Amino acid sequence: MRQWGEFTDFYSSEHHAQNVGKMFRDPDNALLPNWKHLPVGYHGRSSSLIASGEPVWRPSGQRKEADGSITFGPTRKLDFELEVGVVISRDSERGRPITMAEADSYIKGLVLVNDWSARDIQAWEYVPLGPFLGKNFATTVGDTVVPLSALEPVRVEGPAQDPTPLPYLQRVGPSHFDITLEAWHETPEGVRTLLTHTNHRHLYWDIRQQLVHHTSNGCNVRAGDILASGTISGPERESWGCLLELSWNGSKPLTLEDGTQRTFLEDGDTVELRGWAGDDPSVDLGVIRNPVVAGRGA
Repeated sequence: MRQWGEFTDFYSSEHHAQNVGKMFRDPDNALLPNWKHLPVGYHGRSSSLIASGEPVWRPSGQRKEADGSITFGPTRKLDFELEVGVVISRDSERGRPITMAEADSYIKGLVLVNDWSARDIQAWEYVPLGPFLGKNFATTVGDTVVPLSALEPVRVEGPAQDPTPLPYLQRVGPSHFDITLEAWHETPEGVRTLLTHTNHRHLYWDIRQQLVHHTSNGCNVRAGDILASGTISGPERESWGCLLELSWNGSKPLTLEDGTQRTFLEDGDTVELRGWAGDDPSVDLGVIRNPVVAGRGA
């Protein structure tokens, strides 16, 4: 596996954020007040970035049970997240923000990302400082970095932004891409099921806005850093980018091609992500596959 730099994960899909807000907060007021004013993100761990083919050990952590008790043990809600990452091409200067007009010159290309998540651990720990053990155990990064230049033919306009972002985040042209994305589930017996079919163009915050906001306080980036999009979900259920949404936090099981059901991932399952640009099969983000295995325990 190549050596990556730092890892940041955003929360850039409005459809995903709306779904999560409806599940865990107020269905009539799903987005937090800041969501449409800035690209929400958090810093992850580069130490647990993994390659396609590596196992994902089921993580353990604290969980709040239905009766209110707090327990420690393996997650019961292991999930994938279908994402696309920006790979940084060159170092920026600490103390000097990158502008929207400059952003593309710092972007090498795009890469597939699966930011694995333990939803029960995450739900208990994330207030008030955000994700920690529910997120930092594994993130798969693809081997194929598609250069930004190769994606020019599929550069498209993104969703309208309302309210208009502050001046430093206002768009200077299209910075979304017609990239088709799929997530597949494979049972231990080899039965494959298409879980979701979505597109990069559904993101609310684009790749320039993510990078510009990241550096707006003077934080510098370095060549090899990855800025991931967060889960990419579209408006329809079949375009939602994680099991948290697809199973509505476990309340609506998915039926696989062999008739069995899943709400979240089981040991022995394999998740495969795919991505390609427009109608050109040569502009391919490749495939990332990882098996889920029983945790090593603590």
